[in-house]
Amino acid sequence: MIPTIDACQLFDLRCNHLLIDVRSPAEYAQAHIPGAVNLPLFSNEERARVGTRYAEAGKNAALLLGLEIAGPKLAGFVKKINGLTHKKVEGILVHCWRGGMRSQAMAWLMEFAGYRVTILNGGYKAYRSFIRQHLTDGPDFVVVGGMTGSGKTELLNNLRTLGEQVFDLEALAHNRGSVFGYLGRQKQPSSEQFENDLYERIRMLDSEQQVWLEDESRSIGAVGLPDPFFNKMKSSPLIFVQVPVQQRVKRIVSEYGGFEPELLIGATNKLRQHLGSAKTELIIRLIQQHRLEAAVIELLKYYDKNYSKALGKYNNREVQNLIVSNGDMMAQARQMIILGHNFEHGTNLP
Repeated sequence: MIPTIDACQLFDLRCNHLLIDVRSPAEYAQAHIPGAVNLPLFSNEERARVGTRYAEAGKNAALLLGLEIAGPKLAGFVKKINGLTHKKVEGILVHCWRGGMRSQAMAWLMEFAGYRVTILNGGYKAYRSFIRQHLTDGPDFVVVGGMTGSGKTELLNNLRTLGEQVFDLEALAHNRGSVFGYLGRQKQPSSEQFENDLYERIRMLDSEQQVWLEDESRSIGAVGLPDPFFNKMKSSPLIFVQVPVQQRVKRIVSEYGGFEPELLIGATNKLRQHLGSAKTELIIRLIQQHRLEAAVIELLKYYDKNYSKALGKYNNREVQNLIVSNGDMMAQARQMIILGHNFEHGTNLP
């Protein structure tokens, strides 16, 4: 009988096992366990056919159709596995959606081909259940907040340079956290894949060392933060970075001014419902006239109002203010470390 493991055991074994996801390409593309290799037993169309047969004629009829489809592919599966394995691989971990027939069939084939095989009990569904229960594991947070353009990402990068533990949520989400945040970034993952990647990053953190991350809204672009993680972030100590507005304007123009006006206008139009048509058209004209600083000033009126409102909703946490009066961001990062040590961790809201 082929052995199984529970989701909690997956992470220890994965470092020296080849993780094979036998779900369809569409299932894998939607979201998958980081590091898993897709070796689909069925194509998207074949999986649909088997599902339809199951609904219309029952389990046995679906099984026979599945065998008919998969049979000619068996030699190809073994060849692919042979090409993926190497001396450091001690075995193969196989999973499908729920640890059912797809993973069992592939596990049988790999074992028959001479490999040591283990099945993930409960499949990808069990993995998802496990990580969602553990998204708030790990170290205490120190959150870096501030109005748009305050240089929070640069400060986080400087903290990393100084040896601090940093978690860049926007890099993980491939978005800078505004309607303009997708510009210059690769396509965002699904929210489900983001959660998978998020847990992968969390489990790599040192639980004995606090982690710095930027204050975010519930969504980073099209990606949503899981509620438990979001609640932990919003109840964690906050260092609020105060930067003069003109300095913020110059930073934003420096970051986004190189994009084509059409891209900036397209992003601005996404705010039309919130800004109103008159304000939106004003900002668009300013962009067309290459008066980017004036356009940013108008946009900041909207973003600053929204961020101030959000701060008021989460006012049950410790806050330290950092006033930035010059452009020495490394010096500001050092000051943040001092402020961060003043927080009493472990007293955050659940």
